[in-house]
Amino acid sequence: MKGERFIKHPWTVAVCNWLLVMAIFSVSRLFYYLTNQATYPDVTFSHLCELMFGGIRFDMTALLYLNSVYIVLMLLPFRFRSNRIYQQVAQWFYWIPNILAILVNCIDMVYMQFTGRRTTVAFFSEFQHDSNLAQIFFTSALQYWYVTLFGIAMIAVLILCARRGAETDKKCHPAVYYPVETLLFVVSIYMAVIGIRGGFGAYTRPITLSNALQYTNRTNETNIVLNTPFCLMRSTEGRVYTDPHYYDPAELETIMTPLHEPSAVSGQPSAISGQRLNVVVFILESFSSEYIGFYNNGQGYTPFLDSLLAQSVTWQYSFASGRKSIDAMPSVLSSIPMLIAPYVVTPYSTNSVSSIADCLGGEGYTTAFFHGAPNGSMGFQAYARSAGFQAYYGQDEYPNARRDFDGTWAIWDEEFLQFYAQTMSTMPEPFMTAVFTASSHHPFKVPARYEGVFPTGPHPIHQCIGYSDHALRRFFEFAQTQEWYDHTLFVITADHTNQLTLPEYTNDLGRYRVPVAFFCPALLPAEGRTDVISQTDIMPSVLEFVGYDKPYFAFGEDALSGPKKHNYAICYNSPVYQVMNDSLLMQFDGQRVTALYNYKADPVLHAQQPVEEAPEEMVTYLKAYIQQYIHRMIHDQLTHE
Repeated sequence: MKGERFIKHPWTVAVCNWLLVMAIFSVSRLFYYLTNQATYPDVTFSHLCELMFGGIRFDMTALLYLNSVYIVLMLLPFRFRSNRIYQQVAQWFYWIPNILAILVNCIDMVYMQFTGRRTTVAFFSEFQHDSNLAQIFFTSALQYWYVTLFGIAMIAVLILCARRGAETDKKCHPAVYYPVETLLFVVSIYMAVIGIRGGFGAYTRPITLSNALQYTNRTNETNIVLNTPFCLMRSTEGRVYTDPHYYDPAELETIMTPLHEPSAVSGQPSAISGQRLNVVVFILESFSSEYIGFYNNGQGYTPFLDSLLAQSVTWQYSFASGRKSIDAMPSVLSSIPMLIAPYVVTPYSTNSVSSIADCLGGEGYTTAFFHGAPNGSMGFQAYARSAGFQAYYGQDEYPNARRDFDGTWAIWDEEFLQFYAQTMSTMPEPFMTAVFTASSHHPFKVPARYEGVFPTGPHPIHQCIGYSDHALRRFFEFAQTQEWYDHTLFVITADHTNQLTLPEYTNDLGRYRVPVAFFCPALLPAEGRTDVISQTDIMPSVLEFVGYDKPYFAFGEDALSGPKKHNYAICYNSPVYQVMNDSLLMQFDGQRVTALYNYKADPVLHAQQPVEEAPEEMVTYLKAYIQQYIHRMIHDQLTHE
């Protein structure tokens, strides 16, 4: 009898029904792959298993969300759950969302063959004026009859196999029933919320489309991993872009193009004693230029970085593309800026992209990305894989992770940067690697042994900056003893700014000022440049410097060979676009110039210049930049191919 009570318990019935639709979605994923194998010629059986396993994570999120009302109705800790009418109502909250989910998933199996990607909310804006959609769907249902039959079969399985008739234990004493059922309800809802988010912990962002890239070798394989209900739900959180059509296509390409052809010096690789250069990129968490004494007459928290920058090629005015950590990887490594919304949370985040690693990997470089947080954190692992990094080193690959974990985010910078340097010493050369540090992040702690060692300053982050600067010093102390050090190009930048104090930084310009520097003593003499540079200029600068001789895609320009052709840095400061040259900051709302400042003469931006004085070429370039960005996002044209 106890077994029968358990089987008929509302919790058991709800879980079984949810698992049933989970199984249907896995079968649908396999069916989609089997009917489109020609599209995925490189997918082996083992990789298919990886894709199928990864898809469970996205099914779980979508189906927990779709079944949330049904789950709550079934788990409410009251005896009236056994009422026949109540059970029928709850059942309809199960049938309707799941039948609709199966339908849109099946419809998209056909539609994806033409679009190359899962459907997002962009579909509704693209076809809002089409009046013949019903006819198109009916014709497609007949033409792709095997998908139609599969969808009908899955709906039939759902209806025929779903559990019904949930019952509560009427004999259970109220003093036992209500506490137990309430606890079961609370724990189940908590676990459901974790499932909807895609994980738990301070380091876990809600799962989004770009997380599918963690399981793929090619971006089109995200179509296997994802499901359409998930894509529709998650893309409602990102803005759908509309091409502004400022210029016709031919004119647009003459004003600004992200397609780069080999330069006159390409194919002549920078090398020392015939050894091709390694490339090492540091993305330092929250290292605003305000914290760095090199930029502020020696007043700062980074004595080691100050000494390193004094030996590097630097720019007094260097800018981040965005204000979040998730903006940095696309900007720094792929030269894709943050405009309008962070790329990795837009409906276009499964587009094909290139990167420094992708380009140099094709030239025989060993490539790897390092981040000391739990694997999958912030979507970095997914983006690294989509951008062509051959290996990823996170907390899973780090030895003694339990011992060196900071308790919130990641492995302490000092230990992780030592691991980074030591791992590079085992890599075949030439190599290209990037590391994203973590310790200079909220809650702004340092290891207990360093409490009181570094200056605290007016903000809690300052002692963390001092600690991470110390970790950077220790990295270079070790690196200098390695054979690869003397033929390596080091790139130093930060993801974004953080807690700011000085008036020249607490404004629309200063909030984007981060270091960008290139350090290679044997080939790059120290130089302070007066033009401007952005994170998006890092990729073309690196590729040109190491002698990459093939076409590539980048929104930035080579800044190392000399002054850029277009001396601009561009970012999005919601709700306006910003473009900076070597003296002016211009703001543009998509239609008109809204503000103009001479930041060299007025670093605190107190006095606006007449907007009519905005240089015409500055406005023209920014509009072309925006149009290229939006058009290429919409049409999946973020590579040179």
